[in-house]
Amino acid sequence: QVKVVESGGGSVQTGGSLTLSCTVFGYTYSTYCMAWFRQGSDKERERVASIDGDGVAAYADSVKGRFTASKDKEKKTLSLQMNNLTPEGTDMYSCAIVIGSWCPPAARLFSYWGQGVQVTVSA
Repeated sequence: QVKVVESGGGSVQTGGSLTLSCTVFGYTYSTYCMAWFRQGSDKERERVASIDGDGVAAYADSVKGRFTASKDKEKKTLSLQMNNLTPEGTDMYSCAIVIGSWCPPAARLFSYWGQGVQVTVSA
């Protein structure tokens, strides 16, 4: 049984930093994409950051230069260092995984999800 466990959410003031962590248990495939999504105000999940099966990271334009993702392939963990946070970053952040080298942009194409962690950024 695959289980995705996230940690690290919380509350910070504008300009602050948070680190999110995600670990996947019970996933037996060695080539996979892991990603962080956030819910978004229009109910469409936005892919914030991802690392594909080849170790290449990708970021949403809104977080480039401020967020950094890192993956431990063997441990199946994905961390997201979020710096210089703004109130627009307030959201529920969820970690997801899918088999393969490619990272799909659409949330519906990911296979397993964590329950999410709340990030709140106050002005």
